[in-house]
Amino acid sequence: MKKRSKRYKEISKTAIKDKKISAKEIIDLVKKNSNTKFDESIDVSLRINLKQSKGGDLSLRTIVNLPNGSGKKKKVAVLCEPEKVEEAKKSGAEVVGSDDGKFDFTKLVCTPAMMGKIGKHGKVLGPKGLMPNPKLGTVTNDITKAVKDIKTGLVEIRNDKDGNLAST
Repeated sequence: MKKRSKRYKEISKTAIKDKKISAKEIIDLVKKNSNTKFDESIDVSLRINLKQSKGGDLSLRTIVNLPNGSGKKKKVAVLCEPEKVEEAKKSGAEVVGSDDGKFDFTKLVCTPAMMGKIGKHGKVLGPKGLMPNPKLGTVTNDITKAVKDIKTGLVEIRNDKDGNLAST
């Protein structure tokens, strides 16, 4: 038989089994049982049964603006024309320019005129999930709004090949 820690035994006493409880009650229970020295987090994955078949078009990909943010620090890069560089810097972007070869950022915002230039980097940006997309609000002329949204908690959600929904 496995040996269980005191902390594990204490938490298992408060577990609610064989009863459906609401998300609010679950969060309250997690907060009550939190006794670690670090900030704990909750990861939620939802099964929505949108299985990807070969050549299938059943996919869900959208953006959600979280009211209190995601808790993650995002490093935003802006690829724009030289006349918009100052606007991008004022909006809070960490990396700003028109011809940088480094990929040390978590989100890339681009103006429509610069999309032709980053097309050649698509093989590198695409698999990393950094390629700008007009549907996700990362290809826009309003750089200030896009950077502000990303910094304040705009999260992209999409389903994976098994039909589960998770944020990226």
